[in-house]
Amino acid sequence: MRIIRALQIAPRASFAAIATALGLTESTVNRRYRRLRADGVIRVAGVVNPGALGQSRWLVRLRCRPGSGAAIADALARRDDVNWVALSAAGSEVTCATQSRTREQREDLLGQRLPRTAAVIDIHAFAMLRQFLGGRGHYWSALQGTLSQEEEAALRRDSPPFTESPVVAREPLRLTSEDERMLDALAADGRAGLVDLARAAGLTPGRVSRRLDALLQHRAVHIDVEIAAAALGCHVRAHLWLRVHPSALKSAGRTLAREPEVVFAAAVSGPWNLHAVAHCRDLDELFEFTSERIGSLAGLQSMEVSPVLKYVKQAGTRLSGDRLVEPSSARPRRREAEA
Repeated sequence: MRIIRALQIAPRASFAAIATALGLTESTVNRRYRRLRADGVIRVAGVVNPGALGQSRWLVRLRCRPGSGAAIADALARRDDVNWVALSAAGSEVTCATQSRTREQREDLLGQRLPRTAAVIDIHAFAMLRQFLGGRGHYWSALQGTLSQEEEAALRRDSPPFTESPVVAREPLRLTSEDERMLDALAADGRAGLVDLARAAGLTPGRVSRRLDALLQHRAVHIDVEIAAAALGCHVRAHLWLRVHPSALKSAGRTLAREPEVVFAAAVSGPWNLHAVAHCRDLDELFEFTSERIGSLAGLQSMEVSPVLKYVKQAGTRLSGDRLVEPSSARPRRREAEA
């Protein structure tokens, strides 16, 4: 857990830097990280934010014919423009999030392919209006206290990884072909070293370092430390669909973002104007969390709790059972990221 927390704070820090901060040897950190990765417990990957490129993001709920949900979820998970996919309602409901990088890509999925799928009974699409927690915010609250303040300070070089922000940038960035190649390499391995990234992008390591810093500063990409929920003892996951009075929406979203059980929270369009994803140890903890803390939110008018039967994909990573699956393009690198 200490190494996972260290990676949350500084996902591209060298093993030497992590070892120094935690009082371990570099070989110990290296060995444990590689075991966690091989076991499907964690995966570090670069995730592109389409909002920084001027594209909106959408949550989609599909009600499917009995027996067809798993196949539809698997088909969606194979798409690069779908970031996560979950099955719920005994497998008859599929929920997913789009990460389309162009308007044409999004319209093809939402306006053409899904409506024409015979096994889909109905579709509800919700535009994300404001994100309160997500990206590198995953499990940020849940693992607080794993390291001492001194250990965290030794690793942290900047502000916390996520702050509330508009979903779509008013001044979108334009990616170059070199950016695209570098981001493809980061998607395969978020800890790829500068030499590897430079080789992929066709640039020098110095230019890659400067460009990566710029893309991170503009939130065009973030380095995500994806964690298999079961590894933290979270065996029950649920989607929360809340209807909150508009005057209380911001405060409710910010309150959710501080809850350790919540890994994602966003204001959305439609009748349910606040969506969150909660991870709990068991159903009893989910009940206590939703009835006491969520139920007491100021302005809450109604709530739907939809337990997840199975995650097929999360943060761009496929799952097999309760473990993360490395994409075929991802291979352990000789050179780890420099601190």
